[in-house]
Amino acid sequence: MTETLAGAGAPVAEPGTAIPVREGVYGERVVAVEPGGVEYIAESERHGRPLQLFWMWTSPNLEFATLYVGVLPVVLFGGGFWPSAVALLLGTALGALFQGVLSVMGPRLGVAQLVASRAGFGYRGNLLPAALQAVTAGAGWVAVNSVSGAFALQTFCAAAGLPVPGFVLALGIVVLIEIAVAFTGYNFIHAIERSVFPFLALVFAASCAVIFVKSHPGTGFDAGAAAAGGGPVGAFMIAVFLAFAYAASWNPYASDYSRYLPRNASRARVALFSGLGILVACGVLEVAGAALATVHGTAWGASDVPTTQFVRPLPAGLSVIAPLAICVGAISANVINLYSSAMSFLSMGVRIPARMRRALVAGGFGVIGFLVAFLTVQTGQVGPSGTGGTYQNFLFFSTYWIVAFLGVVLADWAMRGRGLTTALVFNARHVNRAGVAAFVIGIAACIPFMNQSLYVGWVASTFPQTGDLSFAVGFVVSAAAYWLLSRGRPAGARPPASAGG
Repeated sequence: MTETLAGAGAPVAEPGTAIPVREGVYGERVVAVEPGGVEYIAESERHGRPLQLFWMWTSPNLEFATLYVGVLPVVLFGGGFWPSAVALLLGTALGALFQGVLSVMGPRLGVAQLVASRAGFGYRGNLLPAALQAVTAGAGWVAVNSVSGAFALQTFCAAAGLPVPGFVLALGIVVLIEIAVAFTGYNFIHAIERSVFPFLALVFAASCAVIFVKSHPGTGFDAGAAAAGGGPVGAFMIAVFLAFAYAASWNPYASDYSRYLPRNASRARVALFSGLGILVACGVLEVAGAALATVHGTAWGASDVPTTQFVRPLPAGLSVIAPLAICVGAISANVINLYSSAMSFLSMGVRIPARMRRALVAGGFGVIGFLVAFLTVQTGQVGPSGTGGTYQNFLFFSTYWIVAFLGVVLADWAMRGRGLTTALVFNARHVNRAGVAAFVIGIAACIPFMNQSLYVGWVASTFPQTGDLSFAVGFVVSAAAYWLLSRGRPAGARPPASAGG
C-alpha cells in the first residue's frame, strides 16, 4: 500500500508524495513470514534495540571464511605473522567503521541499504549497484559459505562417527536450512543470530586459543610464497585490502538489519554495536587465521581442504565440535546473504505482486547459490584441487565496485545532511547522473592499482610493494567525483528552510 505519511516521527515528504509502506502486521513475531518487500517500515512496526546489532554482526562472522582471510596474506603473499596481524586489524577497523555509519540510515529512513542508495544514484541509476549486490551476495557469498559449510558438515559427521553425506547432499542440507531461515525473515534472522552466538563464540574462542598457543608468531616474510613479489610491504598492503574487503562486503547490507529499530534509536549506539560486532569477530578470527598458517602440520596446497587445516591443531574433543561450529557459522552468514540479495533485487524496482515476494526471491537466490557452489567445486575452483586464489579474486573484484558505491553513498549523505528523506528514495522521477558517473569513475580509477592473479594494473606491476591500493583510490575518487559533478548540491536536494527527515 502507499500513504502520504505525516505526524510525529514520520518521514518528511513532498506535498502529495506517496511512500509505499510494507503491508501486513508483522510486529515482533519471530515464527512468522515477514510480508512485503522493500517498502518503508511504519513506526507502528518498529521494535528492538541497538544492542541486538552486536550479535547480529558477530555471529555471521564467526565462520571459516572469516578465518581464511587471515590465512591468505601469509600463505599466498608470504607475509610475516605480526605485520599481517596489524594489517588485518587495520583493514577490519575501516570496514567496521563504515558499517556503523551506514547502519544509522536504517532507523532514520526505515528502508534497506540498496533503497537508501537511490538518493545518490537516482531511482533508475540505482539499478547498477543493486544488480551487482544481488549477484555478489546471492551467487557469490552464498556459494562461498555454503561450500565451507558443506565440507565442515562432512568433517563433523566423520569425527562424530556418523554417516558421512556426499558433498551434494551435504551442500543441499546446508542450503535448505539457509533458505528456511532467510525465507521467514527479519525477526527470525535476528533471533537465530542471537541464539547461535553463545555456541559460536565459545567454540571459536577455544579454537583460537589453541591455535595461538601452537602457532609460531616469530614467522617472518617468506620470499618463496606463491605471490610474494611485492615483498614485506606489498604483503602488508594486501592484508589490509583483504581484511577491509571482507568487512566492507557487509556494508551494502547495513541498514537492512537496523531499519526496524525505532526512529529515535540512539544513533551512537546503532553505529557502535554494528561496527563493534564486525570488528570483534573479524579481527580475532582473521588474526587467528594468520596464526593458523604458521602452525606446523597444516598444509595449504592444491589438494588440501582448508577447513580440515583448521581442525588439525585442535584437541580431540574440540576437533569434533569445531566443524559443527564452522557449519553453523556458514549458515548464520548465508541467511543474511540470501535475505539481503532479495532486498537488493527488489530494490531494482522489480514488481512481484505476491505478498511474500521478499521470501520467494530469497528462496530463488538460495537455488542459484546452490548451483554456483556445486559448479565451483566440480570445476576445481575451491575445495580439493582448488586454491585460495579463487576466493581471493572474488574478494578483490567485489570490493572494486563496493568502494565506489561507498564513496557515492557517503558523499551524498554528507552533502544532504537532514535533507536526506524517505520520500526522495521512493520518488521514481528522481535522477542523479552525478552518482552513476562518479561510481563508474571510481571503479575505473581502481584499474591501474589492481593486483590479483587475473589482472595486475600498471601501478601495481611497476611498484609491487604498494600491494593493491585500489580500495582507497576507488573510494576517494568516487567521493570526490560525486562532489565535483554535483557541485556541492546533489540532485533532488531540498532547500535548507524545508530540510527535514
